[in-house]
Amino acid sequence: MALIAPSILAADFARLGEALEIIKAAGASMVHLDVMDGHFVPEISVGLPVLASLRKATDLALDVHLLIERPERYAERFADAGADRIAIHAEATPHLRRTLEQIRGRGAKAGVAVSPSTPLAAVSEVLGELDFLNVLTAEPGLREQPFIPASTAKLRAAAEERADRRLDFVLQAEGGIGPERLEGLARAGADILVAGSAIFDNVDPRARLSEMIRLATVARITSKV
Repeated sequence: MALIAPSILAADFARLGEALEIIKAAGASMVHLDVMDGHFVPEISVGLPVLASLRKATDLALDVHLLIERPERYAERFADAGADRIAIHAEATPHLRRTLEQIRGRGAKAGVAVSPSTPLAAVSEVLGELDFLNVLTAEPGLREQPFIPASTAKLRAAAEERADRRLDFVLQAEGGIGPERLEGLARAGADILVAGSAIFDNVDPRARLSEMIRLATVARITSKV
């Protein structure tokens, strides 16, 4: 599984095919896509047509984060369009378990994303039913939001609960993540780190991504020694 999942929304939209090639050449195996509706979060991003186009263009795993109200209306369609992993927000639906079941029923991995202001306790009852938990480390829905330092402790608490309860969900961190954050987040328990601007705003995105993968891998291995 990819340790760094590049967020393709940070790439040049006129050159998404090239961005996919960069991601694969750098050694990543997963692409992250934020879907925003302008209601659950302020911004509007992309939807099913873009996801379907990405699916046709790559064999990389597609990690979709639905930042939308009532995700139960669309989760199955995103899975059918090619998403390999889909994260929804507990805050966005009264039908959390049902929606997770819908996602799995279409053959995709099902996850829950936790906003910075949402305590882990809010999703504790479904942790045993998740394939992955996405801990947001910056405010969602707007570009260039700063990393929230308290997120590291939240991620560590999730990792500790996973160990204490002998659960096997994957821990993911997303938001404001650059090279300087990789070691701390990996040591806190993150299995997957989503990064966007730190990669694609660099003069050499491929070299930057390759280096971030190397740094995160070393940090993750060291944290288990």
